[in-house]
Amino acid sequence: MSGRLYGVGLGPGDPELITLKAARLIAAADVIAFHAGVGKQSNARRIAADLIPDGVIEEELRYPVTTGTTAHPGGYAGAMAEFYEESAARLAVHLEAGRTVVVLAEGDPLFYGSYMYMHDRLADRFETEVVPGVPAFAAATATVASPLVRQTDVLTILPGTLDEPELARRLADTDGAIIMKLGRTFPKVVSALRQAGRLDGALYVERASMPEERWLPVADVDPETVPYFSLIVVPGDTKAPLSHPRPLSLSKGIGVSTSSTSVAELLVIGLGPGPDRWITPEVTEALAGVQHVVGYAPYVNRVPQREGLTRHASGNTVEVDRARLALDLALKGESVAVVSGGDAGIFGMAAAVFEAAEDDAYADVPIRVLPGLSAVQVVAARAGAPIGGDFAVMSLSDRLKPWALIEKRLRAVAEADLVLGIYNPASRSRTTQVADAQRVLLDHRAGDTVVVVGRDIGRDEESLTVTTLAELDPATIDMKCLLIIGASGTRTTAAGQAWTPRSTS
Repeated sequence: MSGRLYGVGLGPGDPELITLKAARLIAAADVIAFHAGVGKQSNARRIAADLIPDGVIEEELRYPVTTGTTAHPGGYAGAMAEFYEESAARLAVHLEAGRTVVVLAEGDPLFYGSYMYMHDRLADRFETEVVPGVPAFAAATATVASPLVRQTDVLTILPGTLDEPELARRLADTDGAIIMKLGRTFPKVVSALRQAGRLDGALYVERASMPEERWLPVADVDPETVPYFSLIVVPGDTKAPLSHPRPLSLSKGIGVSTSSTSVAELLVIGLGPGPDRWITPEVTEALAGVQHVVGYAPYVNRVPQREGLTRHASGNTVEVDRARLALDLALKGESVAVVSGGDAGIFGMAAAVFEAAEDDAYADVPIRVLPGLSAVQVVAARAGAPIGGDFAVMSLSDRLKPWALIEKRLRAVAEADLVLGIYNPASRSRTTQVADAQRVLLDHRAGDTVVVVGRDIGRDEESLTVTTLAELDPATIDMKCLLIIGASGTRTTAAGQAWTPRSTS
């Protein structure tokens, strides 16, 4: 009969924070396993030392590397994967012999812990139980005695190993935060906190619940003194309230007194289809100088967080509401950029801003649109030159216009023998439009008409397919796609590239 595996959380360091259940299991174990760093004693074993019975089998699982370089051909990841395989194999021998194995884990076993790698490799073969422990951040917040999050506040737990721009963005977008994995990452983390406007009020806690525990403001910490057993607490109460004059959800613009401030110009910016290399220098320069960025959350997330920047992200169907928010901020004299993917003037936020600006309250707000690379351009470039002559661009979304009008325009484009770029071809709630459009176009175009399907162009998942109108499979098309339907003269090269001769378009 096989033994039983336990992943036992010991809490953050104080032996008195070990749960009664954890203590009972440790005292009854046949085998006690614990991880240890290179050249160091196991902290997990130190915490549980007084509970480990005499004569128990001990398995020290010593890491081959923790930081720095390794000669392993697979690098750090390869060395660690091999180590975990070997460690799991050692524990499996005891489990197959019917022994009870307790793996000691600092904090909680499944929270940034090494136990989880044993669990991944053994839980499907042996009876397993995880015993939770007090995580380090809970001890740290108790140490500083500062409320972390209240009511509807959002708490985000972040590893300091994240890239600095991503760390700054997430810190700016959350209420409360815990930052783990410091040590050598500390200077970068401090920079990210500063960029996010969260450095004031951020608290550094070292060795929480241990005898040598200490804490102080992050700004006062010497980076050279930061050990692994440390973290940063960013209480939700330290997040500055947004400075816009009213909630985004309001649907009617209101005037804002500008007696003490001058009205600022409102920028509407196209970020291009995805990669940073496709953002224009003009846009980069403009974003570096604004105080606020407003837009659909995935586009706002593409703007690097920096000190002095406030981000206003929202959902995908409140374009006019967020335009009014941006206009209200500009009325107060705040510098604002409304961002769109691709080009803001092509099915983007530019039209929504001008729609909202028809309200007399915004008559004095100057609006400037900065162009961006459009999706139809990059798909065409990847395919060859399918829009080398006259072409039309349409959206198949019927959220703002009826399908009957879309179908009428499809017929007009087809009858005019124009190349057609199609945005927003399908979504989870719109599953028939591509097939309907295909049917309409086939009434006027031959089945062998060239069709280009670009998906996630410019991103890691990029794919490009050149097919025909008859062979196009609507089931394969979603919102990540842009279609280019060729004209009668559009053709392909021997290499499969699509192009439209100027003489026939």
